[in-house]
Amino acid sequence: MDKKRLLMALCLAAGACALGGCTTPTPRKEVLRTDQIYPPIGPYSQMIGYGNHIYFSGIIALNRAGTALEGATIEEQTKHVLDYIGAGLASQGLSYEDVLSSTVYMQDLNEFAGMNAVYAQYFTKDPPARATIQVARLPRDAKIEIAVIAGRR
Repeated sequence: MDKKRLLMALCLAAGACALGGCTTPTPRKEVLRTDQIYPPIGPYSQMIGYGNHIYFSGIIALNRAGTALEGATIEEQTKHVLDYIGAGLASQGLSYEDVLSSTVYMQDLNEFAGMNAVYAQYFTKDPPARATIQVARLPRDAKIEIAVIAGRR
């Protein structure tokens, strides 16, 4: 148990919190960004921090300027997206091992094996929970979009 939780447990046990002698910080929404990922192409943030969690917006395989797709195949686009996710994680002092959950949106689930082969190269130890969904269309006609939730230790 970390020190903060231990102190809170002791305060609760002693009744100090009921008397106003113990406070816990309330998590606040924090807008996070890195220039290692293309700028948002709409009214959204690249990442949001809340407590010990970081929520990534869906990422597609745009170039760093956000003006054109990079990669023609599902493998190329998946690699590009996961490299961006890695850059976002690194900007917060995290790694792929800190990803708790991912949602993968694909235009064509017939390309699942290609996406999965690349994905497995990034999440090599204790991969996150994952949902994979086929969608009718993605922004800029990308083949794949991935959103993740990571946890700070």
